Amino acid sequence: MSNVIAVIDYGMGNLHSAAKALEHVAPDAEVLVTSDAEKILAADRVVFPGVGAIRDCMGELKRLKLDQVVQQVAKTKPMLAICVGYQCLMAHSEENGGVDCLGVLPGNVRFFGKDLCEPSEDGEECPVLKVPHMGWNTVKQVQYHPLWENIPDDARFYFVHSYFVQLDDPALLVGRTHYSHTFAAVAARDNVFAVQFHPEKSSQHGLQLLRNFVSWNGQA
Repeated sequence: MSNVIAVIDYGMGNLHSAAKALEHVAPDAEVLVTSDAEKILAADRVVFPGVGAIRDCMGELKRLKLDQVVQQVAKTKPMLAICVGYQCLMAHSEENGGVDCLGVLPGNVRFFGKDLCEPSEDGEECPVLKVPHMGWNTVKQVQYHPLWENIPDDARFYFVHSYFVQLDDPALLVGRTHYSHTFAAVAARDNVFAVQFHPEKSSQHGLQLLRNFVSWNGQA
């Protein structure tokens, strides 16, 4: 059985790190880093990465006509969206003065804010938290999903982001993380699984998630 995995190349993602991680966990798969719509649509699975400003991401997607490709993939085959790729699936982002996104999943992207703090248990101190949220944090598994297989609850993953997803439909929430705000670290619907963290940078648990993805049939 073929297993062709397309990593969408629109110039705005940690493409080769993601591809290398996929090759590591699935040595028998064919991993393509490509902007070719036909190759993406013909693949068995698709990874939609993203880093940087969402205005630039959406601009490049539209310029390359890959916005329509992502929307089609989201209806037809297993897709893993990562970081800003996840945020692009929402309806709208507050970043860059406000940017309309793909509207694949119902929700919006919000700014963490300035002067974030985390009150201590005694309520007397409020240590300042830096934005972006950068580094390791735990993900609470809110509901079962095949991509959680062999990953313990509250496993730690690597994050780098200043904006977070706020879902309109709580049924789509699969994992949550706390950083001053509790936010949707993972969302899923049908054949789409989307994560705010970077699995390719998240050591054994991130690699396990990728391993689960490359054998996933797109059903919950």
